[in-house]
Amino acid sequence: MAVDLTTELHKVLGPKTAKAMATSLGLHTVRDLLRHYPRRYAKRGEMTRLDDLQVGDRVTVLAQVRRVTTRPMRQRKGSLTEVTVGDGAGTMQLVFFNHRHGQLREGSWGLFAGTVGEYRASKQFAHPDFHLITGDDDEEWARALIPIYPASKEVSSWVIQRSVKLLLDSGGGFGFVTDPLPEEIRARHGLQSLPAALLDIHRPTGSEDVERAEQRLKWDEALVLQLTLAARRRAAALEPGTARPRRSGGLLDAVDAALPFALTEGQHAVGEELAAELDRDAPMHRLLQGEVGSGKTVVALRAMAQVVDAGGQAALLAPTEVLAAQHARGIAALLGPLGRAGELDGDPAGTRVVLLTGSQRAAARREARAAVADGSAGIVIGTHALLQEGVEFADLGLVVVDEQHRFGVEQRDALRAKGARPPHVLVMTATPIPRTVAMTVYGDLEISTLRQLPSGRGGVSSSVVPVAEKPAWLGRAWERVREEVAAGRQAYVVCPRIGELEGEKGGAEEEPGDDDGAPADDGGDRRAPLAVLDVAEDLRTGPLAGLRLEVLHGRLTPEEKDARMRAFAAAEVDVLVATTVVEVGVDVPNATVMVVMDADRFGVSQLHQLRGRVARGKHPGLCLLVSEASTSSPTGQRLAAVAATSDGFELARLDLETRREGDVLGAAQSGRRSGIRLLSLLEDEELIARARTEATALLATERGLADHPGLAMEVAALATDERAEYLEKA
Repeated sequence: MAVDLTTELHKVLGPKTAKAMATSLGLHTVRDLLRHYPRRYAKRGEMTRLDDLQVGDRVTVLAQVRRVTTRPMRQRKGSLTEVTVGDGAGTMQLVFFNHRHGQLREGSWGLFAGTVGEYRASKQFAHPDFHLITGDDDEEWARALIPIYPASKEVSSWVIQRSVKLLLDSGGGFGFVTDPLPEEIRARHGLQSLPAALLDIHRPTGSEDVERAEQRLKWDEALVLQLTLAARRRAAALEPGTARPRRSGGLLDAVDAALPFALTEGQHAVGEELAAELDRDAPMHRLLQGEVGSGKTVVALRAMAQVVDAGGQAALLAPTEVLAAQHARGIAALLGPLGRAGELDGDPAGTRVVLLTGSQRAAARREARAAVADGSAGIVIGTHALLQEGVEFADLGLVVVDEQHRFGVEQRDALRAKGARPPHVLVMTATPIPRTVAMTVYGDLEISTLRQLPSGRGGVSSSVVPVAEKPAWLGRAWERVREEVAAGRQAYVVCPRIGELEGEKGGAEEEPGDDDGAPADDGGDRRAPLAVLDVAEDLRTGPLAGLRLEVLHGRLTPEEKDARMRAFAAAEVDVLVATTVVEVGVDVPNATVMVVMDADRFGVSQLHQLRGRVARGKHPGLCLLVSEASTSSPTGQRLAAVAATSDGFELARLDLETRREGDVLGAAQSGRRSGIRLLSLLEDEELIARARTEATALLATERGLADHPGLAMEVAALATDERAEYLEKA
């Protein structure tokens, strides 16, 4: 039977094996199987140390049978077979109940797969799946590194290995594989052909084969990603937009005159960059990243004012009602009468600033929608409510998305679709992005960066409070809070969750670390995360007794949240005990202390965001990271690294190092299909950059990919791959 990459596996492997591969590993075609690369390689006696295995891991090990004993069980009928295997560095037990395994003889080598258990302080496999290396395997196993594949309970590593060998034998050495990469690109970067790379990755004769194959196969992943993103950039550039030129004497000049501070050099430079792009017919698609507190909102407001001056409307999409309400208050206060056009005390030369959220009363929401629809509201600020049906704009000219990582591309596009013609788009993030992530996840956007902080800021110092090792330090932390309050300042206390209410779950706020890259290094017996409601009560009756203390979390009504934030901003509250609802955008210059409880449950970038809530005025700030983690543990060292630097770009790289690669690029967990298998954002920065250059050049030609059908097919395949799904959500 003729085989190619699109051939379904059941036609090659048979229905039973193909079904198991499809259901447990997501492998459906020959292409899927050949792109299911080995996780690692082994030689006899040269493999992961058995002593290094962790209880609960599902692994495949290569080991030699050292001893086999069978005895009757004492408590029940039947026999127990115990097999001791070793790898030259350590040993472990295999346990079989009521099974005779005559082929398990001392001295034989085999692959053993199972979940690592523990009995009487010794690691063991109970009823492992195994494959002994016999004389029939000599040619297969002796001449090469042994590939160990990502496997599942239903499909073992050796089943995958045999299936690949079957393809190899039937296809004459992968001769049926057509190389999609243009020959000139292969030659320019010294890459081998795809058939050769697949042969070397699946049947290497040495580590040099693996390195050479991985280099080529990483190029496939990087180039297809970059072609997809470059196509998006090209399509966006061809969209018919509306130029929004700057007009002197308008709202933008009024904003500049009203600012109580001078723009930094970075704000001015980025502002000029945005102004020039808004003046073009092609819609702007730009990401503005910057340090916490670098003044991104002011830059966005100036862009919005330019669009309003040109007769258009600007919409600011915020992730939370707390942040949306704060943006609305701040912008309205800055504009003064210029933001109240149509009201008795408003300036007719200005515009209206309206807030639209899902929890507004019906009358307020109807009034806001009417102002948006008739164009009298030039600046519209809201949450997901802006995306709902029934919200219509008269002339949407600019979409600003605050805290981009809280939204997906589909939400950004839903708001863009409300414009008669494609509006300009500015997305912002205070989570600095490593260059490789910018070239992949955000590869369809041009990028501007703000590094410079406004002058006059007090700066933040950070310390870890290791309560397990130094319990007295926590008492000192609360003393510092009291000292700051006595000096007329205020403090935040942040907890990972709200607090269980009967019959109710905590929702997205409960476990922030899950979405922010906090390492999942907690054991099953780890206590529940600290809760706002519990901690607040303990502080009221304990170390912070007598202070004005309030709580803020996602279960409060919007009116309650707004009232408490207003009270905190007005210095009517000394200590705000909150969830991560205060993580982004909240701006209270008088707040100088941030105490993060269970800091090890938060990711690096989230801790950096939280720390940015203090020292936003002239007074210096203090951030205390409270944790029970040992200072010598990986978690403790991660917290120490966060405390050691306030450089968000350095922390962004640390964040990338502490995450699994898949958390960033959307790769699936073991046992499922994964779009990114080999490409590393940490190690392959230059390769990704070269692939981006090649992708741009390929699409810049008049025929694009018309002369490269193989590449076009790979890009088309991405549309059904998990990489595309992730890019849509990025």
